[in-house]
Formats: sequence, C-alpha cells, structure tokens
Amino acid sequence: MGALTENHKCPPRVFRRITDAISTVGLGGLIGAIACFAIDDRPAGALVMATAALGAVLAYAIRQAILGRPS
Repeated sequence: MGALTENHKCPPRVFRRITDAISTVGLGGLIGAIACFAIDDRPAGALVMATAALGAVLAYAIRQAILGRPS
C-alpha cells in the first residue's frame, strides 16, 4: 500500500455518524413543530407530532441528498 494522499479523509466514526443523524432529525422535528405553531395558534397534539415527524423525515432526506450517501 502506498502513502496517503493530501485529499485522504478517514471515514467518520460510529459515534459521529449517530450524533449527526440524531441532530439532523431533531432539528428537522423542531422546525416542523415550530411551523405548525406558526400556522395554527392552538394545534392538536397529533398535528404537532405529525408535522414534527414530517420535518424530521424531510431533514434527513435533504441531508442524504446533499451528502450523496446514507449516514
């Protein structure tokens, strides 16, 4: 095997991948819940959960599309 090149990047560790995925999903869920409260003054709990879940899924999908690989 040859020496590492200047552009070499080691693959991320397991803990880093998990924290990246959790933070992405958490931030997307938070944005979804905030958007729900911005649209409706007193939304039902199920509606808040649904918009938070949708925000989390969309954030995770956008992250995968940008990075070009699953986390």
